[in-house]
Amino acid sequence: MEELKYPIGMQTFSNLIEKGYVYVDKTKYIKPLLNQGKFVFLSRPRRFGKSLLLSTLKAYFEGRRELFKGLAADNMNLDWTPSPVFRFDLNAEDFRREDAVVLLIEGYLRSYEKIYGRDSHDITISQRFKALIENAYRQSGKEVVILVDEYDKPLLEVEEDKHLFDHHQRTLKSFFGNLKSMDEYIRFVFITGVARFNRVSIFSDFNNLKDISLADEYADICGWTENELVSYFQPGIEALANKRKENFNKTLDALRDYYDGYLFASGGSRLYNPYSVLNALDLKEIDTYWFGTGTPTFLARRIKANGTFPPDINGKTCTRKELTAVGLYDKNPLPLMFQTGYLTIWEYKEEVSLYELRFPNREVETAFYEELLPIYIPETADPFSPFSFHEFRKDLAEGRPKDFMERMATLLKDLPGEDHNESVYRASTFLLTVLSGNLTLAEHHGYKGRSDLEVFTREYIYVFEFKYNKSIEDAMAQIHSRDYAGRFALDPRTVFLIGVNYEEKKEQRGLMYEIDIYKP
Repeated sequence: MEELKYPIGMQTFSNLIEKGYVYVDKTKYIKPLLNQGKFVFLSRPRRFGKSLLLSTLKAYFEGRRELFKGLAADNMNLDWTPSPVFRFDLNAEDFRREDAVVLLIEGYLRSYEKIYGRDSHDITISQRFKALIENAYRQSGKEVVILVDEYDKPLLEVEEDKHLFDHHQRTLKSFFGNLKSMDEYIRFVFITGVARFNRVSIFSDFNNLKDISLADEYADICGWTENELVSYFQPGIEALANKRKENFNKTLDALRDYYDGYLFASGGSRLYNPYSVLNALDLKEIDTYWFGTGTPTFLARRIKANGTFPPDINGKTCTRKELTAVGLYDKNPLPLMFQTGYLTIWEYKEEVSLYELRFPNREVETAFYEELLPIYIPETADPFSPFSFHEFRKDLAEGRPKDFMERMATLLKDLPGEDHNESVYRASTFLLTVLSGNLTLAEHHGYKGRSDLEVFTREYIYVFEFKYNKSIEDAMAQIHSRDYAGRFALDPRTVFLIGVNYEEKKEQRGLMYEIDIYKP
């Protein structure tokens, strides 16, 4: 079986080509990009191929046609004349210092000034950048190309620190603000990032910046379609199938379940996450990989602060304007969750011009819930704690609902006073059950009503009904009167009925419950 070389963590186009790593050809987009105008912006989640795309563009603009032999761009009518190329990667830095952005940019400027020179009277990074562009143009006789990777990393990293956020965005705005006035020296500018912040950063000075993030024709420019996955990685999928002792199609189903599902424009294709697929094929193990590359915990905190019930995130709708601009103090977390890759377009409702958002796949949904849980209940983050979600998982798997509820009741007693409210109780219980690793349904619609929570394990089914400041008797009565468990009459598994009341009054704050076994 052919051994493939997987470019995990590799973002340099020339290395992939020259060293024989798998390269999924995206060069067909070069010519259309050049026709968009001089200033182009693309938003995509991290680890989705933006850096490799910029590296590919860099090789093209440097005129390195030999690297493109056999690729789509080699057969296009393109101008391969080399241009001076300035690339700024703002990803690899810790931006929790005021001078971090300036120091990073100065490093790039020094390397380019060694080639094109520096005017001694230019002091600020903005002045130096302007002089660099002019010098490069005069010395080469060619318009320059500017590629900016992850422009928003300095902003996302300090999103909760208003002082640093404002400081960094002023620095970026000053530095890139020259580009609009340097049009005569510029051939092409391509900027990538995760979020498109509105009213801040570089965008307020770019009225001619073409945002292609939601454009149908560029929907598949990053990420892999299923056709690309099978065409380029069939030997790897076959090797994974052999390891899992199953056929090719079943392994492909598993890869689809975990890593497929991203959609960035209504006219695009469903896409696989490249980083996760590469790791799964290389390690021959389907697991969560992308999520561990850096999680913006402020998103989780924002969801809790808004009192959002986690399963309600699925199926929410946003306008196009909301999806393409994120404000620093926006209370709605959904647009930023879309831009960062935690939600994706599920359906475009043309009649009302709304995008329905959902989790793209199991990897993202499960891992995001794992990130949310410690925000609600910090003790669950300790794997050796009796309150680790792994312990709750074992309770459910082994048919011990009393242990599960006792563990839950004890855990909730340690919550700070301000967290004793309906939204925290409800979210905490849902997260602990959904992280059992089994099918979990929130607010399932039955023929007589809607159950609050249903959890399915190999041998057991759990039906929950929650009340707040009422009684467990009310909860159990509703389960029985609305026959929530009736649809399981022929299921051989044991069905537990669990009525729960969360009491918020200080004198008797806590969780009370009653457990019954369903008898058809």
